Amino acid sequence: MKSKLSTEEQSSVLDILKTRFEKNMHRHKNINWKDVQVKLEKNPSKMEVLFKMEETGGEPDVVVFDEKSKEIIFCDCAVESPKGRRSYCYDRPALDARKEHKPANSAIDAANEIGIKLLNEEEYRALQALEAFDKKTSSWIETPKKIRDLDGALFGDFRYDTVFFYHNGASSYYAARGFRGLLKI
Repeated sequence: MKSKLSTEEQSSVLDILKTRFEKNMHRHKNINWKDVQVKLEKNPSKMEVLFKMEETGGEPDVVVFDEKSKEIIFCDCAVESPKGRRSYCYDRPALDARKEHKPANSAIDAANEIGIKLLNEEEYRALQALEAFDKKTSSWIETPKKIRDLDGALFGDFRYDTVFFYHNGASSYYAARGFRGLLKI
């Protein structure tokens, strides 16, 4: 799929990603930037997604390279939940259920617009194993259907040197809660 990004925007995204990659080698030991760049250049539509992740404050970086599948996984690595994705309820049904004081969007809808998926509990834990994120904020995570069917949703954060997962009503939203996503290439 062809990217809608201009050549300058693609170049800018690559420069930002390369700089972040080189500054944070602890997130992707034994991965070579050249391999990442080749994969990105072969997938211009994925660069557009990374551009949107960057635009919304996600600061995407490589966190995994799967030797078997040859997949590269980018994840939002902003220290706190991405600023451009906060104050959202969990999903469209939760947004539609609110009678007043509706947030601008839902986390699931915003993730779909960007082209990413919310982290699940396992992925969020793996991200937190790389370094501490969400020390002052929290991030919605993929919620099991059983919980969602009861109008609940899950989020995670990092406090007291520990990863915590909590529940909230899916229609709730807070200035300090956003969401993190990942992109597989």
